[in-house]
Amino acid sequence: MPILNVYALPELVSAETLDGGAAVAVDVLRAGTCLITAMHAGAARVIPVLEADDAVTLREKLLQETPAEQVLLGGERHGILIPGFDMSNSPDEYTSERVAGRTLIFSTTNGTKAVFHALRADRIMIGAFVNAAAVTEELLKQEKIHILCAGTNGEYTEEDILFAGLLADRISLLSGGTYVLNAQAAAARGIWQQSFAPEKRIGEKPVSAESLAQILRRSRGGKNLMTLHLGKDILAASRLDVYNTVPVLEKQRMEIRCQGMGFV
Repeated sequence: MPILNVYALPELVSAETLDGGAAVAVDVLRAGTCLITAMHAGAARVIPVLEADDAVTLREKLLQETPAEQVLLGGERHGILIPGFDMSNSPDEYTSERVAGRTLIFSTTNGTKAVFHALRADRIMIGAFVNAAAVTEELLKQEKIHILCAGTNGEYTEEDILFAGLLADRISLLSGGTYVLNAQAAAARGIWQQSFAPEKRIGEKPVSAESLAQILRRSRGGKNLMTLHLGKDILAASRLDVYNTVPVLEKQRMEIRCQGMGFV
């Protein structure tokens, strides 16, 4: 039978377990939302890297090889802009005017680590509330699904688990309950179900960005952003199903490129 596994932290799943499956790297606040926004805005590719210094070195290398290439650095450490980077980790910064047609080298505290942890999976996607419907559609084509929540500094984050629960709920409903959920997937689904009335969970009535943002503000990641006076980023990450864009990692080149484009 098809299986759907959720892991509250990447380290809770071994690399071998991911073999032969599809993985979704989840960092709602905010790396995943930024990557999806950048892809929708027309970024040519995103190259994830673990360390900020490696991002700077890679940009220098790319510009030596192709001087005309336009390469941007984006990401954060401890929630704020990395010195020398072009953009931080706020979704609103990744506009078409800034990123369209450009290469983006991206490094964050937690989100990029989740992507690298998923490398043994056959297919690696980036999911967040903003592209939930598009990711769900792709996952329904898969027999073995692993949803990896990035967490924050080794601790689980409620916002990522809530999104994982949304995926588990939608996939279970749309598949007629054919997927077997692991314990964490069942728990995450329960959290999502408890958060909204049934008609909103299954899409008969929309979940407003503000109603979702109210929940995310109380999460670990949301509280961190509120402390940094970045509440606008929470609202940006709370827009449900606005992009029909699924960033997919091309493992051979270690580049994230876009599958699909536009608004749902």
